[in-house]
Amino acid sequence: QVQLVESGGGLVQAGDSLRLSCVASARTFNSYCMAWFRQAPGKEREFVAVISWTGGTTLYGDSVEGRFTIARDNAKNTVYLQMNSLTSEDTGVYYCAAASTIANEAADYNYWGQGTQVTVSS
Repeated sequence: QVQLVESGGGLVQAGDSLRLSCVASARTFNSYCMAWFRQAPGKEREFVAVISWTGGTTLYGDSVEGRFTIARDNAKNTVYLQMNSLTSEDTGVYYCAAASTIANEAADYNYWGQGTQVTVSS
């Protein structure tokens, strides 16, 4: 079993930056692909970014490409999401997730954190 705990969310202004962190409790953290999803009220959970277990491959959702960066530190069992040039459309609950293979669908992920709220004022 894998436990994931997100942190770093908060209230920011449009144009600001924010860095989210997700710490995993897992014996083999480097065996998992790690992803970020987000969900706004009344909307489906949306893919944000994923990174392979080696860190050699990253994928981003169209709405965040060029603004967000995903990274991981396997020595610390941590995955990060650096968010720049935030807009009100980025508001939502951000979740980290883990899976054995790389994917961009929420249904493909086996483990989820509880989420951290990001609110961007405009």
